[in-house]
Amino acid sequence: MHASIAVMNTKGGVGKSTLVLALAETLSANHGKTVLVIDSDAQASVSSMLMTINSLHRLQTDGLTIVDFLVATVLNGESAAWSKFVVGNVSDVDDARSVYVLPSDMQLTLFEREVSKESLHGRLRTVISQLLAEVTSIFDIVLIDCPPGLSVLTECWLREADYHISPTKADYVSVCGLEVFRRFKSLNPEMGFAENLGVIVNMKDHSSTSDNEYHRWLADNPENRCFTDAVPRMGSLQDAARFRSPDRSFMAKYPGQIGAAVKALAAEVLVRLAAGKPREMRGKRAAQPTVLPPSGPAAAPAVADSMPLTTTIAGHETIAATADAADVVPANVVPANVAEPVPASVPGTFAPQVVVSKAAAQVEP
Repeated sequence: MHASIAVMNTKGGVGKSTLVLALAETLSANHGKTVLVIDSDAQASVSSMLMTINSLHRLQTDGLTIVDFLVATVLNGESAAWSKFVVGNVSDVDDARSVYVLPSDMQLTLFEREVSKESLHGRLRTVISQLLAEVTSIFDIVLIDCPPGLSVLTECWLREADYHISPTKADYVSVCGLEVFRRFKSLNPEMGFAENLGVIVNMKDHSSTSDNEYHRWLADNPENRCFTDAVPRMGSLQDAARFRSPDRSFMAKYPGQIGAAVKALAAEVLVRLAAGKPREMRGKRAAQPTVLPPSGPAAAPAVADSMPLTTTIAGHETIAATADAADVVPANVVPANVAEPVPASVPGTFAPQVVVSKAAAQVEP
């Protein structure tokens, strides 16, 4: 099963990024899926949930984010390997070692302005189409965290992804956001659009009469395809959005009721994907998708603030960093214990050979 899913609502504040995080870690820890999170929100919320702020800042400073990939390929018309910008060994869940992220940066809004200014919408969509075709042939699930609103980049994701999921709160304004999205989807149908995988009612207060009424109203509309259970409003889910070091177990991060909710949600996502009939995939894909080398059972130990990012690494394994300064691997050396490069999965294109490791500091700011 290989699928790309754009997660968005035109209304902000519905817990979209937190749900993307929970889905990615649950699909990895409980279902053994390789998951790529594409952070397409300039706020970089889900990026900061998957690594320390120091790590994210260093990636942004070194020009290793989705912004830099898109500037090179869209604005400059250059060829750039997306794998150079993908970060492995992320997440603070010790049994979610198959989660990867293409991090974001606040400058993404400036990039979109330049796309509109230079009328490069067609080139942007072509780049997004090729990117999704290639990453979906390698990763089991690709989750795209879209920002609220309908920007030129978000429209590309929605028109090129296989599916879309719409999180919403059970209130009037959030439901209005769904209606705006529905109207937008009906425009220019000839341009294609992701298939609706469903609406997730998030942050629901089960004791609230208003929340229950809005949930019932949403579920009664078959177009919404609401997921069976709502995700409850609980402090533990908000706490899960804070990256911690050292790593913790899945049950420690998602305890009790919230753990049961996100596991049920992930399981239903997989059921719907298996039953769905996505439109024809973009681009040519290999008959046998590339399988990622197995990740280690535990995350790499913390490293000192002074350790540089290791940007040279073959395949989809990360360097097992160590806190001992004597064992620090120079940035231009590939250590012997790194897996062999992953073979090219798309004929005639580059092989995904370089993935940045999470070798920045793991001490929370």
